[in-house]
Amino acid sequence: MSKVPAGWEVKNLGDIATVTSGGTPSRDNIEYWNGAIPWVRTTEVKNCPLYYNDIKEFITEDGLKNSSAKLVPENSVLIAMIGQGKTRGQVAILKLPACTNQNCGIAIFDSNSDADFYFQFLLSQYEAIRKFSNSAGQSNLSGALLKKITMPVPPLPEQTKIAQILSTWDKAIATTEQLIGNSQQQKKALMQSLLTGKKRLPGFEKLNEYQTTRYGKIPLDWGFKQIDDIAKNISIKNKEGKDYPVLSCSKHSGFIDSLKYFNKKVYSDNTSGYKIIKKGWFGFPSNHIEEGSIGLQDLYEVGIVSPIYIIFGVNEKFISSLYLYALFKTDHYKQIFSASTNASVDRRGSLRWDEFGKIKVPVPSLPEQQKIAQILTAADNEIELLQKKLVFLKQEKTALMQQLLTGKRRVKINATEECMDA
Repeated sequence: MSKVPAGWEVKNLGDIATVTSGGTPSRDNIEYWNGAIPWVRTTEVKNCPLYYNDIKEFITEDGLKNSSAKLVPENSVLIAMIGQGKTRGQVAILKLPACTNQNCGIAIFDSNSDADFYFQFLLSQYEAIRKFSNSAGQSNLSGALLKKITMPVPPLPEQTKIAQILSTWDKAIATTEQLIGNSQQQKKALMQSLLTGKKRLPGFEKLNEYQTTRYGKIPLDWGFKQIDDIAKNISIKNKEGKDYPVLSCSKHSGFIDSLKYFNKKVYSDNTSGYKIIKKGWFGFPSNHIEEGSIGLQDLYEVGIVSPIYIIFGVNEKFISSLYLYALFKTDHYKQIFSASTNASVDRRGSLRWDEFGKIKVPVPSLPEQQKIAQILTAADNEIELLQKKLVFLKQEKTALMQQLLTGKRRVKINATEECMDA
């Protein structure tokens, strides 16, 4: 690593911590499992502290004694050495004594080191650690490789102060993530009640009477119409090959700009066969709608999509696009799309307009549609603000880590002084 300030040292992880690995009791012996000793799986090592409530499995005293598993102390740092996707290289710090499996490296620090400081440093080195494993000609980490990770070693009081500062940011991030989760659950419950008419908004209350439909009960005063009765299939090719932005539809975010999202070109050079989709039109890839990949184009006045997309529009004088889009994004309609795809005569697992248009949807009065859409849009805006705040907090913490963990920005450890220099 680069130079460190005077008074700091650079050492290998193996020089400042005992590096070992875990073990797994035999799964065939039921007496080894469902005990009282926490046992951490590699999938739980997700760049986070681990508390009792985070643990999913437990082993018995017999399981501990009759296997290579070992109980390691609180504040040991775990490093995922093997794992699918992004797992390898992620870290966790134990906030209780626990065991882990053989795919996790374990760094046990003594009283001369602040484990939280080194947890934060290893967090900041995630990509470097993953590359480190590959540089040795293997895709996985090993205990020998972990011991060679170079670490900054500030004086212990400075380690502790840096860890405290970064922990404050972690708490703000965790709080914001919790708020996002709560808001998403609240929106989901709101969608379930408003889009089925179980909850009627002020001014739209009617007699408490319902009609039973193929897709469930809806208010008696609501219509129940086929999609092709309220929407029109649109298929306009980009015959002149105009340079419109190429869009894709994601499961959760609706339409995205392919070039910006993937940061590379993932579509054909010749887009004359692509379909035009104007702002306010709906679209979905005919072979992926069962996953929830349906969108309302709100990015550009005109965009284009792959020829496999089905495009349609509605008359806003009768149907609110935002209401209909919210309905399509519910789990209930994802299941309906999936069932319709499976029932389709198209052997390629696609849902074409003829079958899609036969699906029925509840249709309240236009003013009620608009009011429902307005409330759900407000919920979306609240979630979006929280997500932007989360991105900001993570970016700010990352920038602070680069300064504090390298000594480029020094902390003050005198209790009468402020935490950090400007």
